[in-house]
Amino acid sequence: MWAPDIYEGSPTPVTTFLSIAPKISIFANISRVSIYGSYGATLQQIFCLCSIASMILGALAAMAQTKVKRPLAHSSIGHVGYIRTGFSCGTIEGIQSLLIGIFIYALMTIDALAIVLALRQTRVKYIADLGTLAPVGVVTSVIGCWAAGRLPRVSQFGGPKAVLRAPDT
Repeated sequence: MWAPDIYEGSPTPVTTFLSIAPKISIFANISRVSIYGSYGATLQQIFCLCSIASMILGALAAMAQTKVKRPLAHSSIGHVGYIRTGFSCGTIEGIQSLLIGIFIYALMTIDALAIVLALRQTRVKYIADLGTLAPVGVVTSVIGCWAAGRLPRVSQFGGPKAVLRAPDT
């Protein structure tokens, strides 16, 4: 996977841009195409299976990392799978949930990388110093982690429920 290496090697503002801009443009173009065209049930199932595989791969790969930006890259892989679930259902509700997911993903990524920029550290073990360096950053990172965990009252105000229920509609 190339994303963790790129995230780790580039400056944090560049990482922020590289983690958000391509996903927004790709999903915007895909959603435009999918609104005007339809695809078969087989292709829909393939999209759904790829989404699930991306979510699992991103979560499992992020657990073994020791540097700060690498788990963010793996989390990005998982979030793409999660957002792609809205696309795989092929309905307007799915596209709406996809747009909500992209918006929340962008906010969470900006928050996480702003904290990384404030810490100026490369290892996960130095995150313990965040409470003394930036107490406000602790509050925003806790809210961001809750949102990344897709807790219904914190993240997207029901958006995760919309993404996961969209294939049923």
